[in-house]
Amino acid sequence: MRIFFTGGSGKAGHHVAPYLASQGHQVTNVDLTPLRHPDVTDLRVDLTDAGQVYSAMAGIPTTADLDQPPRPAGTASAYDAVVHFAAIPSAFLAPDALTFETNIVAHYNVLEAATRLGIRKVVFASSETTYGICFAQGERKPLYVPVDEEHPVVPEDSYAISKVAGEVVARSFHARSGADVYGFRINNVIEPHEYAEKFPAFLADPSLRRRNVFAYIDTRDLGQMTLRALETDGLGFEVFNVANADMSVAATTQEVIDTFYAGVEVRREMGRDETFYSIDKARRLLGFDPQHSWRDVLEDPRREA
Repeated sequence: MRIFFTGGSGKAGHHVAPYLASQGHQVTNVDLTPLRHPDVTDLRVDLTDAGQVYSAMAGIPTTADLDQPPRPAGTASAYDAVVHFAAIPSAFLAPDALTFETNIVAHYNVLEAATRLGIRKVVFASSETTYGICFAQGERKPLYVPVDEEHPVVPEDSYAISKVAGEVVARSFHARSGADVYGFRINNVIEPHEYAEKFPAFLADPSLRRRNVFAYIDTRDLGQMTLRALETDGLGFEVFNVANADMSVAATTQEVIDTFYAGVEVRREMGRDETFYSIDKARRLLGFDPQHSWRDVLEDPRREA
């Protein structure tokens, strides 16, 4: 595929974009900051400018295309798919109003250009924060566990509100165009080197992970999830939780329930170390099969010999 990848220089993108390229796809990184990866083409675009987005998505992807026959008249875009990860990636990085405005305007521009230019597959980054737990004022518990995609999304912070609004925009453009538009409610993104740096503290004090529902997603498994979505057609509009299969703490699921989720409905039996951020839907519809864990790097202090 030819992939128009926004935000390929960000924390998640700078792993996922090269991974897609390694799988044989032509990837153009659309970002204000270049990635400078030998297998990825960089294109500087301000996504809040609709004209720039249209021009970029309708343009020639690479210099190699200059030696190819011109596209037939009426062929709107050379790209086969859009992966939209670009955003102000969290609360507290910019004023609230700017975070919302930037994220939702960029998201609208990308979805509008993609669907009007005839691209039939869009994968976009939503967020775990949509469930209203991560950036809540004070403690907020899920209504039930494990948290699946049917759990209400009622956030209070501007970042998460922009992501919920983005899902509404995406559903609307699917309804208008019939394109496949898949949203990823991505949990806390972890790079491989962060296991040794951050996880010892998480293992010692599981309360540090309460706001992330004790979950995480390894960038390598996020790459796999993105590839699975690009290769799976015909689902229409869908949102998926994205996390690894286990928790980011050494406490067992029952210990977490007893300590942090007393009184919260437990909807099904859970495995000893199973994530509370359900990935059942992604497994079922996309064949997502996360391969990585902090346990590959660190010893589990609670695991019996």
